[in-house]
Amino acid sequence: MPRSLRELVRQRAEARCEYCHFREEHLPLWPFHLDHVVARQHRGRKDMANLAWACQRCNLLKGTNLTGVDPDSEKVVSLFHPRVDRWETHFAVRQGRIVGLTEAGRATVWLLQMNAEERVTLRAMLQEDGLW
Repeated sequence: MPRSLRELVRQRAEARCEYCHFREEHLPLWPFHLDHVVARQHRGRKDMANLAWACQRCNLLKGTNLTGVDPDSEKVVSLFHPRVDRWETHFAVRQGRIVGLTEAGRATVWLLQMNAEERVTLRAMLQEDGLW
């Protein structure tokens, strides 16, 4: 992937994971990835419309998945799509926890393990300091 395209995606995302919303500066030990929202094996393209900036954890846990199971309804639903969906429609942050507001939001929170203990702790600290 050309560096210039990678940098354009990073700038568009404002150096923030487009899934969990952590900024690169908050996770300095782990490089962020260029994510194919629709994986190449599912015929996803290598263009801006299909690329997202993702922290290492979100990218690795998402993998090639396009769907997940909503833990409330137990239905298989599409995951949050950062090129199509608005983050604020699908998620809210409460006391350091990301809360899924929709089926897609809940499935994405669960699949990407957005509320792992260390992430909730860091997010809560950032919120207290006014940095989230």
